[in-house]
Amino acid sequence: MPEKPPLPDTVVDMFNATLGGFNLTIGLRFTKVTYDEVSAELCIDEHHRQPYGLVHGGVYAAMIETLASAGAAVNAMASGHHTVGLENSTTFLRAVRHGILRATGVPLTRGRKTQVWQVTVSDKDDRPAAQG
Repeated sequence: MPEKPPLPDTVVDMFNATLGGFNLTIGLRFTKVTYDEVSAELCIDEHHRQPYGLVHGGVYAAMIETLASAGAAVNAMASGHHTVGLENSTTFLRAVRHGILRATGVPLTRGRKTQVWQVTVSDKDDRPAAQG
């Protein structure tokens, strides 16, 4: 496999500048984008909570989907390809009500045609809240 070109120092800014739709609505912001790791965060507010006051599971699923897709995309684009999601399975580990959610995604495998990324979403105390 050919070596990937270096990513520009502004790659995080580029990803944040192209946020749109749902990701912009929920307030997701990328904090790191490399070929081997993608990170983002989100400040929880009343729009992220379900009726019991907990962060809605869809917020976690959206963060996981976005980071896995971004990680796969940056790798695929390096070789002139594109990506689409195949599956998202989210496991909820801890209830969160407020603070900041931080998510980090890393590749489990990057094949010629498919990639699998694992994303962990943590609370403000760096305790895992969800993964997928």
